[in-house]
Amino acid sequence: MNKSNVVPGLSGVGLLTGMVLTVCGCSARAPQREPAVKVLVVASSDPDHAAMIAKAGPFLATLAAENHFVLGFTKDTSQINEANLARYQVFIQLHLAPFNMSASQQKALQDFIEDGHGWIGVHAAGLTGKQFLSPGTPYWQWFENLMGDIVYSPHPAIQTGSVVVEDSKHPVTRNLPASFKVRDEWYEFDRSPRPRVRVLACADESTYKPNKPMGDHPIIWANEKYRRALYIGIGHDATACSDPSFAILMRNAILWAASAEQRMEVR
Repeated sequence: MNKSNVVPGLSGVGLLTGMVLTVCGCSARAPQREPAVKVLVVASSDPDHAAMIAKAGPFLATLAAENHFVLGFTKDTSQINEANLARYQVFIQLHLAPFNMSASQQKALQDFIEDGHGWIGVHAAGLTGKQFLSPGTPYWQWFENLMGDIVYSPHPAIQTGSVVVEDSKHPVTRNLPASFKVRDEWYEFDRSPRPRVRVLACADESTYKPNKPMGDHPIIWANEKYRRALYIGIGHDATACSDPSFAILMRNAILWAASAEQRMEVR
């Protein structure tokens, strides 16, 4: 990561931005105005996702520079608190499973989403279900509802398959090809979240070997009970961070999640 793009943040969170930094009040170019949009990424510490997360920092920093937003990137879940979240418009839950947050962190994030801020859950953020909890640990039922009332079930072996865009008119999927290939784990659930969510793209189960075919297999969707809530089921493999379609998807998702307008156009 280029250290010139790192701005110190609160409590050890690095803020990545496309701004020109000034030193001692001087700069070779006129300083740009500070971007209004701030995005906080809290990534998992699970070693299963370490390779992708290592690539995700520079990948998301590039998106920030190209699209003029500020990015905070951390693995420190203590950053999920009411005071800190108030500094941001968008929260990206990057492979961070809901059960890896404390009850107070879960409550802070729930309030953030219910207050109308943007939420993007990526891949392992969708690990719903009581099977992950120790006996006596309270279950975050609200998050399962956010995900469309579905429970995660074991995924197949990692392999290449196709994502098929179902709703090309939505700002998140606009400019994506009709279908694109990715290498992934192809998360499966106990049932389809349709019609409780707005499905944007599905996994084409004919292009890989499922563990337990779902038939109707949404892989990207928005929960329109909330103003800006999006789940992206792909993104396990580090190759996602060099994939042009994944870059378009994440750029669109962040801009949509940050938008103040009810309808946002993505060119």
